[in-house]
Amino acid sequence: MRGDMFKDMLMRFPLLVLLGAWLLASSVATQDGGKTTLTTTVSLGTATPGGGFPLYGNAFAEVMNAADPSLRVTPRNTKGSSENIPLLEKGELDLALVAGEPAYEAFAGIGRAPVRLKILTAIYSNPGMFVVRADSPYKTIRDLVGRPVAFGARGSGLPILSRYLLDGLGLKQDEDFKAIYLDRAGDGPAMVEDGRAAALWGAGIGWPGFAAVANSPSGARFIAPDADEIARIRAKHAFLKSLTVPAGSYPKQAEPIASLGSWSFILTREDLPDDVAYRLAKTLHGAEGAFCNKLPQACETTAANTVAAAPRPELIHPGVMRFYREIGLAR
Repeated sequence: MRGDMFKDMLMRFPLLVLLGAWLLASSVATQDGGKTTLTTTVSLGTATPGGGFPLYGNAFAEVMNAADPSLRVTPRNTKGSSENIPLLEKGELDLALVAGEPAYEAFAGIGRAPVRLKILTAIYSNPGMFVVRADSPYKTIRDLVGRPVAFGARGSGLPILSRYLLDGLGLKQDEDFKAIYLDRAGDGPAMVEDGRAAALWGAGIGWPGFAAVANSPSGARFIAPDADEIARIRAKHAFLKSLTVPAGSYPKQAEPIASLGSWSFILTREDLPDDVAYRLAKTLHGAEGAFCNKLPQACETTAANTVAAAPRPELIHPGVMRFYREIGLAR
């Protein structure tokens, strides 16, 4: 009897295989009105919840997925730039957001071997500054010496930017301040509001931490290096760029704020196929307007800014450069 059952199973096996294949094919076909389409899924590393990278990364994914239904960008929370770089190197992420200073160190081989990752796009500039309660007595960087300061999430690029900036002023982040490093970027504003931190360090236009403090009952005051301090910092760390936070970037911010910082990027793993990078660049370029409307800081995410912000043209992914040549932005 067992022999008959075995023969029956063997006779039915090809039918089961065909049935399974038919079910899989129809599942794919019905995803696009009966037409078979191939969807390219791309993973995107961001950072800890509550910070600027997850806000940007989620908006990026929504805009890209809407602009090209055959692309599926899937954001993933990480510990930030310091984790994103090795995850890209190991091929565990396709794309990742990386702050300017960690990117600079990785490309230059500072403290490690140079990376072979590539730039997909510049995302936005990051002028760095401190925020304090509007009713606090602190008005300069020197006023914060010896005070508890939240320098950002562990693993993010923010503490690296602040370290360079303070070093240019002859200050040591972990010795001259009571440095606080956060497990979650979103924890910083509450610490300023309740007095556990005298200040919160951050960067950029539309950064959630700054917006949260500015919208709090006590309001916000921003502290950035003055003109003489900017000159001193740039004399020691010339890769930092003079950047401005336009007036009105945050509630009750009546005047523009001059500071220093760099551009953050979306980097790709070394072996991301050229055709995928090309599609991503073309889709993003076509969606620049929609992205800007969705997220103010994304207004800086343009092909022209990418060409200008890249430390060297060869660091831009070859597939992206192919698209830039087609639209006349590169030779």
